[in-house]
Amino acid sequence: MYDEIVDFALATPAWLHVLAEVGTDAGLFVFVALFGVAAWRAWRGPARDLALVIAGPAGVVLAYIVSEVVKLVVREDRPCRGGVATIAACPPLDDWSFPSNHAAIAAGAAATLVLVWRALAWVVFPLAAVMAFSRVFVGVHYPHDVAAGFVLGLVLAPLFALLTVGAVTPAVRLARSRLSPR
Repeated sequence: MYDEIVDFALATPAWLHVLAEVGTDAGLFVFVALFGVAAWRAWRGPARDLALVIAGPAGVVLAYIVSEVVKLVVREDRPCRGGVATIAACPPLDDWSFPSNHAAIAAGAAATLVLVWRALAWVVFPLAAVMAFSRVFVGVHYPHDVAAGFVLGLVLAPLFALLTVGAVTPAVRLARSRLSPR
């Protein structure tokens, strides 16, 4: 399947190659901006909502760290090292393939944003899926790398946010009480 996707990708227009390469990282900035907007929306809402917005990125970081640890244990070579022509330059030799960090971050960000802003689901999950797929499209990951990273982020990030929201909520209440005019 990897070869078919990469062959298809190479036959697409050059502008799509640029969009696929830049879009994966640009999508991460879209998620950062959405967390900012979610925090602004949650500022005057229930303390638990703001606590979820704060705990969400921490959950995404946890998913990223776990994906890095798994990479060091599994040590799967990148598919682009096999002499296959790809859109993107192949990452360095010590940058392993399984699981995809981009997919873990994108799925984790989408899942944690939906915890506090459900209406975003129709935007953030397709965005995360396209970002994850782009890693195969540009040739730097196998499909199973992306699938594993996606599931890892989809499960770990919101789970962490939900498990820590009880500890973060009192801190939000305290911060609000100290920041509000008396």
